[in-house]
Formats: sequence, C-alpha cells, structure tokens
Amino acid sequence: MDGPNPGMLEFESLSRNMSPAKTKYFQTLRRRDLFAIFVIALLLSASNLTLGQDGNNETDDAVVIFNQAQEAHEKGDLLGAIKLYEKAIEIIPEFPEAELQRGSAYLSLGKIDAAETAFRKAAELREDWTLALANLGVVLVRKNQFAEAETVLKKAIELDDLNFPAFVAMTDLRLKTRAKPEVLRELLARIRVLSSKAKPTAAIIASQGALENALGDLPSAKKSLERALALDPKNRFAMFERADIAIVESDLTRAEEIIKSLTPSPTGSPDLSFLQARLLLARDKPDDALKVLEGISEPAPPVIAFRDKILASRSVNSAELEGQLAKEPKNVAVLGRLCSIMRIQDPAKALDYCKRAFNEEPTNVGFAVGYGAALVQARSYTPAIELFRSILKVAPDNFTVHTNLAAALFQMKRYAEAKAEYLWLLEKQPDLVIAYYLLGITHDQLGEYLDAMANYQLFLRKADPAKNTLEIEKVNLRIPTLQNLIKKGKK
Repeated sequence: MDGPNPGMLEFESLSRNMSPAKTKYFQTLRRRDLFAIFVIALLLSASNLTLGQDGNNETDDAVVIFNQAQEAHEKGDLLGAIKLYEKAIEIIPEFPEAELQRGSAYLSLGKIDAAETAFRKAAELREDWTLALANLGVVLVRKNQFAEAETVLKKAIELDDLNFPAFVAMTDLRLKTRAKPEVLRELLARIRVLSSKAKPTAAIIASQGALENALGDLPSAKKSLERALALDPKNRFAMFERADIAIVESDLTRAEEIIKSLTPSPTGSPDLSFLQARLLLARDKPDDALKVLEGISEPAPPVIAFRDKILASRSVNSAELEGQLAKEPKNVAVLGRLCSIMRIQDPAKALDYCKRAFNEEPTNVGFAVGYGAALVQARSYTPAIELFRSILKVAPDNFTVHTNLAAALFQMKRYAEAKAEYLWLLEKQPDLVIAYYLLGITHDQLGEYLDAMANYQLFLRKADPAKNTLEIEKVNLRIPTLQNLIKKGKK
C-alpha cells in the first residue's frame, strides 16, 4: 500500500492557559479561524502578552498567511500552499503547525524527503505531539526505515491510545516487515476496539481488514474491507487489500479492475508495482512481473521474497521444473508452476501437480482454483463441480471459479445450473462476449427460444469477426431454424 496520509490537525484545550478576557475575545471570532486562535493563544500564553500590547503584528501576519496557506491546501494548490507555509515560518520560525501542514503538502506531492524534514521539525518543536509523530512514522515506513518508524509510532500510541493514524501506519509497518502471527493478532485486537467505536475512519477499518487478511481470515477481511470502502470508495489501503485477496483467490478479473482504478503517486508507487507484478505472475507472465519489480528502487522484504520466488520458478521448461521438483518434492512454487504450464500439453500430469500443490496448501484458494481448472481440462467434470462449489462457500464472488463452474456444468449438459452461472457472469461483466453465445446455447437447449434468440443477437452485435468467426457462423446457421420455432409458438 502507498501508506496512510493523515492530514487532519488536532486541537487542544486553550482556555485553561488564558485569562477570561482573552477567552471571551477568542470566542467572538469566526469558526474558520479556529486554528489561528490556537496559534495566537499559544504565543500569547508563552510570552504573557495581552491583546493590547505592541509586538503582536508579526503574530497576526503569520496567522493570516497560515490561513491563506490552509485555503490553498484545501483547494489543491499544494505548491502555493507550501510557499505560504514557508512564509509564515519565516515570520515565526518555531511554528510546528505550519511545519506539519507543509509536510502534508509535500507528502501529497510525493516529495518524501521534504515531507520527512517538515514532520521531524514539527515533532521537535512539540516533542509529544502525537499527530506529528504519526505523520513522521508514515514517511519512515514508506522509506523502509522500519526500526526508527517502530520507535516513533510506539511513542505516538503510548501517548495517545486512540491515535488512529499511528495505528494505521503501525499496521503498514507490521505487514511490510512480515511480523509474526502473534504480533499481528495483538495489533488486530487493539484495532478492532478502535473500529467498534462511534464513527471510525475508513483507514482504521481497512487496517483491520488487512490484518485479518494477513492472518488468513479472508471472510472477515472481505467484510471489513467492504465496510471501509462503503465509507470511502477511494481508500487506497482498502483497495490494495481487496486486490490482494482477489489475486489470492485467483479472481484475476476483479483484481485487474481494482488495479486499473489505482493511480500511481507522482513519484511512483512501489506497492502498486508489487501488486501489478503479482497479477502478472498469476496470469503466467513471470518475465513481465520481474520487469515491473526491477523498477522498485528500494524493495521491502515481501517484494524481495516474491522476486526470489519468481526466479526460482520462472522456467517454462517442464523437464527442468520436474528435475527441480525431484530434489524438492514439496516445493509449492514449482508445483504451482507445473500445474499451470502442463494443463494443455499433459492434462493428467497437470492434474497431479495441481492436486499436490493444493494438498500442500489447502487454504490457498489459488491452488484450489488451479486444481479445479485442471480437472475441467482433464474432463473430470463432476469432481470439478464439487470442488468449485466448495470454493464458492469461501469466496462467493470469485469470477474465475464461476467461469470454470459454468464450463463444467455446460459440458455435463446441466444447462439449468449453467444458465445461472452465465447470468451471474454477465451481471458482473456485461462485455464478456463469449458468455452471450454460451448463454444462447443454454437457453436453446432448455427450449427457451426467445431468450436464446435475444442472447444470440447480443453476441452477434458484440462479437469480433476475427476472433469469433466459428461461433458467428454457428449462430447464423442456427437463427433461421430458431425463427421458425418461435413462429410456431414453441416455448
């Protein structure tokens, strides 16, 4: 994931440090100047000034400029906002709030080093400011400076056990460093408490889903992530995790759709590249996956492990892979590769390799799907149908499973069941051209001639003459007979 980006400023109680006269004055100001109140109050309290004394003009000017910077920031003028924040800092060199917001703007621009400098300054100026610490932790995690990130984030959480941004960053840290299950479970327990409170953020709920995913609880993870996306449909943390689950479940169509909707950051996105590489490998394109990984300048440990896995099993030479497997009979990466590349040339062997991979990791939905696909390729339709139905109990929205199940049911001439699967597929992906052809045949075989005609016509409108030549010819040959059946009043 690109990591969390907390940018909301926290406000503290000011009245206990101010005289009644000052408090009454501040209460008369507009709501939009609340942050200005905050800054002025700190400065007045620190210098023991009153509103009527001289020397207050510089403070007022800095606050006005800061407010202008905030307005530019909110409008998306990040460069303009940074210039104004820096102008305010020139007037008041010790201005932690301006440093924090300057860092936030730099982070949005992808200028990680500049953001780190600003967040560090904010944390130095206000030593126990948990929001500054959380932001600094976010940047350190993104830069793979994990040891310091842990120190900073632990401090932020110790000072404020309701610090949502710090917990989100800590989740990112634990996942990137491949923390032990017991460590993940402990963090998950604390985050579940936060997500159960009134009005939790989408980011904290997404963190819950990410940890559930890492611990193998996919049903709970999917529920949490859908909940997060309902609150914020563009939450990158949740989108990354949902794409990750789709790849694990071999639901590659959904994974691709999510990845396409994720735009890279201005300076590139290592996590997005990693996700793209995983999808490419799932589509049996290891060389393309390696090219994407080569573009990551400072890969995190999971990226390195994934790259090593590809290098170990990228061969398309079945004899070479089988030789490797003879030395390591339980090498899941090699078994999975053989499961994939042998389906066409030797379905029986592919079936054996898929089954062995599945037996080694029975909770790996990808291996289960591969095993089922190999069963279909070997024309063992009945066990394939049973396996796919069992997978759908765990992953009900897996597009690949529905596709293979439809194929198996169609080949078994169980048309009524196949029809339900084709309708599901077209509801999820209306541009799946071949599904209209197969659904037309299914209706035709069931004697549902009007529905058959409708789907044949849809297929002809959408079909590519170069790719679907054979199917188009078959439909054109069938349509006259079908028209006669309809005229005769056949159902």
